[in-house]
Amino acid sequence: MVNNGRDKKTTPQRRKNKKKDKNNNADDDAAAMKDMDLPDDFSIFGGASSMGSSNMGFDDGGLYDDYNDDGGDGNDDDAGGDGGAEAIDRAEDAAMNRAARLADALSLASTLSSEKRSTKREGGYRVLFKAITQHAAGEGGQEVLESHWSSIWEACLSSIQGRGNAKPSEQYAACRVLEACSVVLGEDRDDVVETINGPLTKIVNATGRATQVRSAALRCLAMVHFICGTDCLEEGEDCGSVMDLCEKVGNENYRGEVVSPLLRATALDCWSLLSTTFHDGHIAAGDGFDDDTGLGRGLQLLPLLASCLDSSEAGLRRSAGECVSLIHECRLNLGLDGEEADNTTERRFRRGSWDGSEWEVLMDEVKQRIAELSVESSHHMSKQAKKQQRATFRDFMNTIVDDESPEEIVNWRGGKLTLNSWKEIIQLNFVRHCLQGGFQIQLMYNDTLHGVFGATFNASGTSLSQLEKRLFMSKTSEASKAADKAMTKQRRTRTNVKNHFLTADGEDI
Repeated sequence: MVNNGRDKKTTPQRRKNKKKDKNNNADDDAAAMKDMDLPDDFSIFGGASSMGSSNMGFDDGGLYDDYNDDGGDGNDDDAGGDGGAEAIDRAEDAAMNRAARLADALSLASTLSSEKRSTKREGGYRVLFKAITQHAAGEGGQEVLESHWSSIWEACLSSIQGRGNAKPSEQYAACRVLEACSVVLGEDRDDVVETINGPLTKIVNATGRATQVRSAALRCLAMVHFICGTDCLEEGEDCGSVMDLCEKVGNENYRGEVVSPLLRATALDCWSLLSTTFHDGHIAAGDGFDDDTGLGRGLQLLPLLASCLDSSEAGLRRSAGECVSLIHECRLNLGLDGEEADNTTERRFRRGSWDGSEWEVLMDEVKQRIAELSVESSHHMSKQAKKQQRATFRDFMNTIVDDESPEEIVNWRGGKLTLNSWKEIIQLNFVRHCLQGGFQIQLMYNDTLHGVFGATFNASGTSLSQLEKRLFMSKTSEASKAADKAMTKQRRTRTNVKNHFLTADGEDI
């Protein structure tokens, strides 16, 4: 009886200790939560291209429920017209629909500053982001955005400065809205650059902020300078100052603290984007022995990039490899005319080679490391991650080791765009990550993007009827079926080639 009495007394005490330990563990993990609820892929609204998060969606009811952001400007598919005047009318109706929806969404910006709940403000920024990227198309959309720019900037500035107990997710969303606005506002807007430059620089330098917020602020700062900036900006507020900031943030330590790999990778991506606005000589000129020749900024960055390639973070390795590919491409382009640039032998052994320079040994090590990453098969990586890394670094190796130009083809409803340099590919990828679901429509209607990529786009899909789209553009069309049969034949041929040693006559190929 005595023993049972003791057991009854000790049991509540044990439960109490367990409960106390649980609370202590919750307190210890509270500091790590500010980075866990934000996506690393810089996505802002739900969909196939974004990571799931409990507080990053449009689930909140109340203030913003009246705006239905699931609709679009594709209502012309329901009309079975046969081109001509009906197609023009459908295109005009779609443009008017986009303008009306854009104006309704932007009118919410004036109410964000007065909203007391951070989750509601965050939901409002998501509505703004989708409206700006998908509905602010063409000159009409640009004019509507300019008319609401002051209220949008006032709301975003209040959020990124942390007023009203703004959560990291709200600050992150505000930075993404500003980044999308810069693409729509267009070029030659030094006033926008001067307005945004100071506050965003402070956010990047604030070591107490969440890593994703600092990364989003840095990407926004780079995009604003890339799209809106000109050569007339004063020193300290120009593109070169942002590149200096990227070089500092890209190091292992900055302002007395260890820099997150995500922020370092973002800094290298932003540096690569801004370097595309300079001449090749500004990036890769000089051999390190001639004091009379200005040393390119990319050459000074090579030791840092070489160390990043040895990092355990896949994102940091990819950013460093892409940056090295850009620098190598700029080096090869020095002193070559159009005819010589098409010849791989001339590209390798004419001016622009690393032979005889101070960085010859370092570049040999970088080439060897990139070749290793292109065939890496370690067990600590998942099968999908290894497949993606091999494909990415094979492209880098083709440029850095074999001196071959990259090629990327972008398809949209009006045709396709072919890119043959790392400068264009880096610019396209940065814009694509910025616009997300609105990338296609901005690529077709945004004049600034037309100038960046040197092409004219036609939205020819609006002139097709619903039946014609099914016949020529759907996955069940004859063209798609023929492409599928050709791909199946290629796969079968590759399999037979691999298994050729099993057969003696070789008739299976």
